[in-house]
Amino acid sequence: MQFVNATQLLADAVDLARAAAQEEAGLERVGAHVGVSAEDEFSVTHLFEAEHAGYRGWNWAVTVACAGEGTPVSVSEVVLLPGQEALVAPEWVPWSDRVRAGDLGVGDLFPAREDDPRLVSGHVQSDDPAVEEVALEIGLGRERVLSREGRLDAAERWVSSEFGPKSDMARSAPAHCGTCGFYTRVAGAFGAAFGVCANEIAPADGHVVHVGYGCGAHSQIEVDISPMVPVADLVYDDAQLDVSE
Repeated sequence: MQFVNATQLLADAVDLARAAAQEEAGLERVGAHVGVSAEDEFSVTHLFEAEHAGYRGWNWAVTVACAGEGTPVSVSEVVLLPGQEALVAPEWVPWSDRVRAGDLGVGDLFPAREDDPRLVSGHVQSDDPAVEEVALEIGLGRERVLSREGRLDAAERWVSSEFGPKSDMARSAPAHCGTCGFYTRVAGAFGAAFGVCANEIAPADGHVVHVGYGCGAHSQIEVDISPMVPVADLVYDDAQLDVSE
């Protein structure tokens, strides 16, 4: 019976809760009482519509409590809480997850995470400088290298780029990069499908291109530049046939 009495006593403390909300709201009007919910055996929270500027859909939440039957009811806290239709800020996303291609500027630092799935350990490091020097000479000097996931991620990105096989330029090209003298194949796992364009006239100069990409600056393109041969224009009327250069 003590639980029922305490709960009912707290649920009936609407005026006390409203007064606390109004004190916190200041000159802003506190709206209608929209609900009450039990927190535990000896505390409940009353909700009032907040007519605070910029807080449409929010509620004043006033938690009141008592120590049991026969004890006074007191206010524990007063806060603004968003309702179902409240305008709230989007879920926070870490800066490292918000960075996109092109965001990195001069002097900016963007370290890779220790658990970055795109990278794996390159070799077992030694505390001997001579060993590390030899490792660097034979290509094992990097502590981390691309993982399979990292290679696939890069390949998918390059294939769908403006220098991929499905770009407008590639579809209209007379031939593909794989047969072009300016195509420089890259080493490693990417070499089967990617290279670097070395034609200063081409739009992809200095960029990674797919073997199926192409442009109008292909090394084997031949254009007929022979002198134009004069062609006689025929002009006909009812009187005679005139021939003019």
